[in-house]
Amino acid sequence: MNEDDRWHTKADLWEKLKNKARDMRIAPTEAEKLLWLYLRDGKLKSYKFRRQHNLGQFIVDFYCKKAKLIIEVDGPIHEFQKEADSARQEYLENHEFRVLRFSNDIVVNNIGKVVGQITSYLNSK
Repeated sequence: MNEDDRWHTKADLWEKLKNKARDMRIAPTEAEKLLWLYLRDGKLKSYKFRRQHNLGQFIVDFYCKKAKLIIEVDGPIHEFQKEADSARQEYLENHEFRVLRFSNDIVVNNIGKVVGQITSYLNSK
């Protein structure tokens, strides 16, 4: 099986997720909108990122295929779903993705630190 085939979303699930992902791209959180300004158009070390991207059964906030990097920006709801987030992250990391997770607050209040951590990871590739 080709590596990319593992992450193609099955047709029936795609139909359910594509509209949700599109809606999430249309109405991002303030933190997602801010971080996207730094990630879009290859601005960060020429790496191409996608936002609200489907990977199998998941929609991830930001995804860079070349670096196998997923960036999640967590709002307050994530305080109540830590177990599910942890299981999802473990699953993705077991499939050779690196997941960087930031809170909305740290993105909005210290974007330099966030971009620095992402850049540090990309420099290690």
